[in-house]
Amino acid sequence: MIEKRAFDSLGRFRNDWLNARHHFSFGGYHAPDRMGWGALRVWNDDEIAADAGFPPHPHENMEIITYVREGAISHRDSLGNAGRTVAGDVQVMSAGSGIRHSEFNQEGETTTLFQIWILPREAGGEPRWETASFPTGARTGELVVLASGDPETEGGLLIRQDARVFGATLDAGQTVSHRLKPGHRVYLTLAIGEGEVNGVALAARDAAAIRDEALITIKATGALELVMVEVPE
Repeated sequence: MIEKRAFDSLGRFRNDWLNARHHFSFGGYHAPDRMGWGALRVWNDDEIAADAGFPPHPHENMEIITYVREGAISHRDSLGNAGRTVAGDVQVMSAGSGIRHSEFNQEGETTTLFQIWILPREAGGEPRWETASFPTGARTGELVVLASGDPETEGGLLIRQDARVFGATLDAGQTVSHRLKPGHRVYLTLAIGEGEVNGVALAARDAAAIRDEALITIKATGALELVMVEVPE
């Protein structure tokens, strides 16, 4: 089963510095049929104005992955971590038993990013944060693991769940296939470009919610960049 989630159907929030689209119920947006997808709880498509951002706020018991598409985001937290994550890089924050952090766009241009929240396999644990570079050129024609529950085997940054976050760039006409783990489902979004997922057409920033498919094949009908999450039911 593949359900297309068109960009225009997503929840919306806008103020003077944030233009956000919500794939799932979040904040003031509530959609009973979009409360999550397996262990995936949040997928926000954010545009953050220059010299603006999220002031310090708390999180707990959530794996938060930030995929920067354009610009950069600067992070500070209550553990003393500070870092700047630029386009092509990914950061992961395991909120664990509790952490406070801020995220600001300190650049002179708008920053665009996906922020993805995944429920951990168990509550609690020491909070943590890390970032790494994943150049888009190294992802041409293949799905690269950006985060996983077993980095030593599967690669990517550590998340505390039997889940994987992938990124890929495809030239027009290229295809890539992925076989799902038993009992898992997939959610993917095109950051740019257009393509097909098992024949279902997607445009830029559209998504596909996928379950009960053993194998998915993604075909680029135009040059595209995608982010995909595989999570347990």
